Amino acid sequence: MENEPLIDAPLKRELSALYRAEGRHYHSLAHIEAMLALAGHYRASLHDPEAVEAAIWFHDAIYDSQAKDNEVKSAALAEKKLAGRTDAQRLGRITAMIIATATHELPRFSDENAARDAALFLDMDLAILGATPDAFDAYEQAVRREYGWVEEPMWRAGRSAVLKSFLARPHIFHTEEFRQRFEAQARQNMKRSLKALEA
Repeated sequence: MENEPLIDAPLKRELSALYRAEGRHYHSLAHIEAMLALAGHYRASLHDPEAVEAAIWFHDAIYDSQAKDNEVKSAALAEKKLAGRTDAQRLGRITAMIIATATHELPRFSDENAARDAALFLDMDLAILGATPDAFDAYEQAVRREYGWVEEPMWRAGRSAVLKSFLARPHIFHTEEFRQRFEAQARQNMKRSLKALEA
């Protein structure tokens, strides 16, 4: 049980198909690949890199911009697909990480290693906020397309609220590494976006 990978080739194919679904402009395979690349880069800092990789693969597996329970459904899918591949405690850490992407607040882990992995995982998910202005703008346009059903005034109000709530946090990123690398740029990008939304 322990030596087979959590995410094997058939499961990758199955999940890839979900990420290739129509209407996914940002929450697509490219987003998963970008996060996996970051996980590779920070692999030495991760206590359980395989669990983090599993959380990455599953965290947006279920994505419907009109639904409010995508994270819970994605976690349930992970639970179903990974049952028997690992122990309940590790599976619990994976699903807690997935569910945490709903708020991007750290899950309460008593285990320091698990908390550290979750912090890095959540920061990887938000790294796009601290991307170059061009990449950030492309991300925002892609998210807007995913919410194509929302009328412009509603979109502006909703998106502004999201950006303001992140900007109001003492830190957008949980880890020192990501703060140093992305925090200043993320704040710049979001302030610029907010200005445009409120114009």
